[in-house]
Amino acid sequence: MTNKLFNFGNKTITNLFNGFFFLTLLFAVTSPNIILGDNKITGAGTTLFITWLLIIGVGILTCILAYPRFRQWARQVFIVQKFRTALMLLLVVILWQFVFIFNVHPQIGFDVGAIHQALTNTTDTEIKAYFSLNYNNMPILLAQLFLSHLFSMRSWLFFDLWTVFFVDLSALLNILCVFVIDKKRIAAAMYLHALWLLIFPMIIVPYTDTWVLPFVSGYILCYSILIKKRLKWYWKLLAAIGLGITVIGAYFMKPSAIVGVIAIVLVEILYLLKQKHSFKEWISRFGLIFCVVFASAVTYYSVNQSIKQQTHIQVNTAREIPAIHFISMGAYGTGGYNAADALKMAEIPTKQGRINYSKKVWLARLKKKGLVGYIIFLFNKQRNNTADGPFAWVKEGHFINENPKPHGHGFSKQLREFVYLYGTKLGDFRFLAQFWWIIWLSLIAFGWHKHTKFVQILRLAVIGGFVYLLIFEGGRSRYLIQFLPMFLLLAVFCYQDSFRFFNRVYKWANKINKRTA
Repeated sequence: MTNKLFNFGNKTITNLFNGFFFLTLLFAVTSPNIILGDNKITGAGTTLFITWLLIIGVGILTCILAYPRFRQWARQVFIVQKFRTALMLLLVVILWQFVFIFNVHPQIGFDVGAIHQALTNTTDTEIKAYFSLNYNNMPILLAQLFLSHLFSMRSWLFFDLWTVFFVDLSALLNILCVFVIDKKRIAAAMYLHALWLLIFPMIIVPYTDTWVLPFVSGYILCYSILIKKRLKWYWKLLAAIGLGITVIGAYFMKPSAIVGVIAIVLVEILYLLKQKHSFKEWISRFGLIFCVVFASAVTYYSVNQSIKQQTHIQVNTAREIPAIHFISMGAYGTGGYNAADALKMAEIPTKQGRINYSKKVWLARLKKKGLVGYIIFLFNKQRNNTADGPFAWVKEGHFINENPKPHGHGFSKQLREFVYLYGTKLGDFRFLAQFWWIIWLSLIAFGWHKHTKFVQILRLAVIGGFVYLLIFEGGRSRYLIQFLPMFLLLAVFCYQDSFRFFNRVYKWANKINKRTA
């Protein structure tokens, strides 16, 4: 009976993941970002830059296929010497990140701008109202305030540099996780992370999307250490304490980022149906769980007290927006931000009044759609949530809070052409990011034969992220950034199975061609 329940649960995770993920891959492949040349849909077409990149790419591929010496050289560099090459590539990309930031570090609008403004302006009524309503952004404000006092700096460049640090720290923790689970995949992990970091301009947006990443990667790493056999007890003790700290850190930075923790708990419960443990193993498990809970409780109390006792800015916590508001907002329009709903939250004076209003509006929206209409809405919302490889770059209101047309001269201006709203090469950046997103998703999607416990946890975490964004405010792929460690690790652990699938398809196609020739 327990084996049947385990198999049912395991298959359910795989089937749900495949359903969600192949739909996401379809949305990515059909995204207008991948259109070459003039793009009437996005208004930002590709230029000769992409044309030359494609010509160079096709040229390299042709050389590999047609010239044995070149193929042998490529194999020697990228496969035989893969660790050395991957490490060098990763270091070059990190250097590139700093070149990019020192040349491009504009003021950012929307919530990011409000946080930066609150570092110095604490008397403005609009800023007070913003943090009263969006009290969830108080932790990142206090974190940035601490760093600004510690280093006596608060420029956009300063916080962009910290954003690079957090993003790269997340990448490092992911690679360490791969080292713990399967050392043979280290080079692949470095290759994949280098490609991600190369075209990830969110390093100039110091916000919770990026600042939460090391916490997410941290708790995944700590968990991987806990489940690794033959490790010394003190490593597992440190991992248990680290797990408690990083989980709470993720919760305060971005509450939805703990979806991965829920996945860990659910899959661990599922595997209890299959695995048998001795009394000694149970004692060890309970001891580690106690350490995790204790570390979590201490961290939660400490951080919560720091937030409650802060005197930097006066806020009214009774004005905080309730969770039901974001559920209601997530059921309207494209499923994303709705200014009218946000304004109503500012107008209603009581917490219960805001809850009642949001619940009423939400139910009315569901009733208006009906069952079939709501399913169609969710289908379209999943597209809005996941199709965009650039992660909704410059699609927020006042994303870059200065002249959206690239200014300056020389190399800096050329870089801005790729990332500013009216940059001549914005379409090129979107194409590259979308192309990489499609490759990334493909490496994960076609590796469905991989069914280890760790991979199933990552899959369930991604499912949880998708479901969360379908229910709550979503509507754009920027919200996926908090779950990127799961995507990256899935690509690392599934790419070989995907390659085997592609190889089988290639051989099958060859057989068909020979029979019909």
